[in-house]
Amino acid sequence: MEVMEKQHFIFLELRQRLQSGLIVLRNDAVEDRAEINVSSGDSALKIRAPDGEYQVKLTPGLSLVEGSCQKSAEVNDDGLHIRLRLKVDQCSEASDSVIERLRAQEKYCFLCQSCGAMLFKDRVFRRVLPLPNGNWNALVDDWCCHPDPFANRKLLPKEEDCLLGDTYFLLTWDSSCDQSLAQEVDLSHVNSGSNQHSGKKPGHRNVGVFCKKCSAVLGEAVTTEVVKFYITQVVVTQSEDGQSMITQPRQRFLERALASRLFELSSAQSTFRFSIQTPGGKAMIMIWLLNTDTLIASFSEKARSSDSPISNSDRHLDEHQSCQAVCASKVLYLPCTHSKHQEAIDAWEKDISVHPLALPQSTCEEVLQLLTACNSRLPPSLRSLNSYQVAYLRR
Repeated sequence: MEVMEKQHFIFLELRQRLQSGLIVLRNDAVEDRAEINVSSGDSALKIRAPDGEYQVKLTPGLSLVEGSCQKSAEVNDDGLHIRLRLKVDQCSEASDSVIERLRAQEKYCFLCQSCGAMLFKDRVFRRVLPLPNGNWNALVDDWCCHPDPFANRKLLPKEEDCLLGDTYFLLTWDSSCDQSLAQEVDLSHVNSGSNQHSGKKPGHRNVGVFCKKCSAVLGEAVTTEVVKFYITQVVVTQSEDGQSMITQPRQRFLERALASRLFELSSAQSTFRFSIQTPGGKAMIMIWLLNTDTLIASFSEKARSSDSPISNSDRHLDEHQSCQAVCASKVLYLPCTHSKHQEAIDAWEKDISVHPLALPQSTCEEVLQLLTACNSRLPPSLRSLNSYQVAYLRR
């Protein structure tokens, strides 16, 4: 079910490479264009509106070029548009994903992201190795003039190994797994073989791995001795206390995990189009990574009310609101469930340059809800580009 939210009444997008920015104030936030003023000070942008001042805290090295703000000639359906120029001394950097942080000879704990149950405790890996590109099987078929030498062979970890895929870890199963993990054959993910990116035979059945405590899906049993954990389902920490990440809202955790991997894969492999699909190879969402140098901030409807604080340290919320500009990736997306997009979806599925990213089906549905909610909060003129929907994923 799609999540529809009301357009935020102030939306801010800053492009660091272009050294420019856009502020959109919703119609009901603008009573008189002359009363809207944008200034800078104390590493922040200050937006003065009739009902008070709203402050967007900027990252270090970023500031407004004074006198650069230009208001749109009239208030359109979106509201008032204000364009501005930035001075960028230092580009902001977001934190790496867990895939990039794992190291050999370090001690790690793996916890269920849903309930915090301990899955693996004090695991030390002798080797942490990356697996080949997600569609490497298809590439072998295209480049080899003889039968695929890797056909019917799996790349599996040995004891004390951790193999890293695009969205998952491969670990060896040990006796502690019987206490924390449960398995069940998932017939809903039987692969029909229609998607060339899936790399699985028709009729392949996935054996799902679940948390025994809360029954949340965690990954798959690749063999009787190897388990696959998806990065969107588990928290990896170097101490037993992973509660700071467990208490993070599910949607925020998922958003950061996906945004970080899209950014890392695009940087490492110069690929910008991704197919979010189920373990069985069914495409769910097509995502086109548009830019990664963006900072965004917004004030929701609740931010205008003194009893709905944004900043707990601010004692005068009826006169002054504040929030932090955060790194984000701007994406175009198409849900594969809409038949009106079928021509574009078919073209993407046949294109070997589209990078497949497998996630549990329930997580694919969560990602679509996340993108839809973000899209509905944007000003109407920013919600679509050609036939694609627009969203921002915060890193």
